[in-house]
Amino acid sequence: MVIAAILKTKGNRVISLGPDQSVLDAARLLAEHRIGAALVRGPGGELLGILSERDIVRGMAAHGPGTTGLQATQFMTRDLVTIRPETLVTEALSLMTARRVRHLPVLDAGGGLVGMVSIGDLVKARIEAAEQEAEELKHYVVSAG
Repeated sequence: MVIAAILKTKGNRVISLGPDQSVLDAARLLAEHRIGAALVRGPGGELLGILSERDIVRGMAAHGPGTTGLQATQFMTRDLVTIRPETLVTEALSLMTARRVRHLPVLDAGGGLVGMVSIGDLVKARIEAAEQEAEELKHYVVSAG
């Protein structure tokens, strides 16, 4: 299974915030949408980074009280780990494990954003594929018997 199949089901809507938004704005955005990360995008839509719940917690631990008013760009991860729509789910999971990330922006061949997947999306897809395979095997065994 490839990432494009997940995006076809999930959709390609990506929640993002601007570089001048505060950490508090970012936390509220994540809570409102019940997501673990949002992309930080510049005025022209360019990808500047990603801000996750983990980034916020680490930033608050490092900077102490009063951090909610700081800009999201101060806490975001700038080195984006990205994938393409044709990336295999197993490859994406391996990349997440190796790079210790839980969200992957999906970029087309030209570098345009086409979606984002989380580890939850990938695990769900793997479970569904395993369940489907088990059902097909059951059907095969019953029909062959």
